[in-house]
Amino acid sequence: MTDRRTPLHEIHEERGAKFTDFGGWQMPVEFDSISEEHAAVRDSLGVFDVSHMGEIEVSGPDATTLMNRLTTNDVTALDPGDSQYAAITNADGVMLDDTVVYRLPDGIEAGDGAAALSGLDRDLDAGDGDPAYLFVPNAGHDEQMYDRWIDYRDEQGLDAAVENATDDWAMLAVQGPDAADAVDDATPADRVVGLSKFEATVAAVAGADSWVARTGYTGEDGFEVMCPAGDAEAVWAAFVGEDAGGPTAQPCGLGARDTLRTEMGYLLSGQDFDPESEPRTPYEARIGFVVKLDTEFVGRDALEAQKEEGVDEKFVGVRLLERGVPRNGYAVTDGDLTRVGQLTSGTMSPTLDEPIGLGYLHEHYTEPGTEVSVVVRGDEKRAEVVIPPFVDR
Repeated sequence: MTDRRTPLHEIHEERGAKFTDFGGWQMPVEFDSISEEHAAVRDSLGVFDVSHMGEIEVSGPDATTLMNRLTTNDVTALDPGDSQYAAITNADGVMLDDTVVYRLPDGIEAGDGAAALSGLDRDLDAGDGDPAYLFVPNAGHDEQMYDRWIDYRDEQGLDAAVENATDDWAMLAVQGPDAADAVDDATPADRVVGLSKFEATVAAVAGADSWVARTGYTGEDGFEVMCPAGDAEAVWAAFVGEDAGGPTAQPCGLGARDTLRTEMGYLLSGQDFDPESEPRTPYEARIGFVVKLDTEFVGRDALEAQKEEGVDEKFVGVRLLERGVPRNGYAVTDGDLTRVGQLTSGTMSPTLDEPIGLGYLHEHYTEPGTEVSVVVRGDEKRAEVVIPPFVDR
């Protein structure tokens, strides 16, 4: 599916946003400028429309088993309101996607998640019934992951309902040092600022019952607000413009989202890993902490063997010591034209005013401070290895 639009598309057009295609979605890449939006998130407050992210809901007697077989982390550790970062791997341990898994209150049926928020008991443990989950694939991956869950469920004869609920939800990321104040002001009847990282709850945002999580993709404190698609404009207005009761947020596009995540060394699905063009495992990508080998997920045996044997290349950062901007696909050498790796992401860091990149290097070149070179337009540019994040957060 292509040319999908979020529920806020017209609002962004009216605001003068510039758009780009991302994962089959027409998304704002910037509203004012990438540097201005980046600085707002680092220094005060920004809000992103991230409704292009997928939402797959899973419920039923075997929902926990299904989730544990298809994600690398251990969902049995989650209570209602908890969430965890995880990878989705194939039988070879290669990452198909990365995701955040939320444990919803028990008794919510797959496909009813957004509608069920209205009037839901704020005591998330009060639910009665089968376990329920919501996981968030990356943009354009929702149909693929829905099919994967359905196929595996049917092959294994599991009793679980799976629904692609992406069109039912809108998702906003409220990020920055002032995020807690902004979300607190937008949720006067529900105190959400006490949430820990990767903890979520139900709260009324601008009167719309929403799933509010202390998560994000910027490195700053922040919250991700998932609300019914029909409430998206009211929830957006609670943070942007005249209707904002607290600090007013800078609208931000995908351009700033990319520079912010690059400074933190966060993976971008489809670029820093991709099963076809950049096949990588969680251990190569330095997210081995999401791999729980005491569960029986698809790819477990391959990853157990790789953990024992070690990897040839690892995901690291590089900081250029000469002028030039690193980009995806640029070769990394030992300074004497011998290739030792390749970049998958790169930018001029707005915070540091320095050129930085991310990519995979041979393990012998992954120690911090190791001198390497990045080939920029045919010229070797001196650089040094950094273990992200590049900024102190």
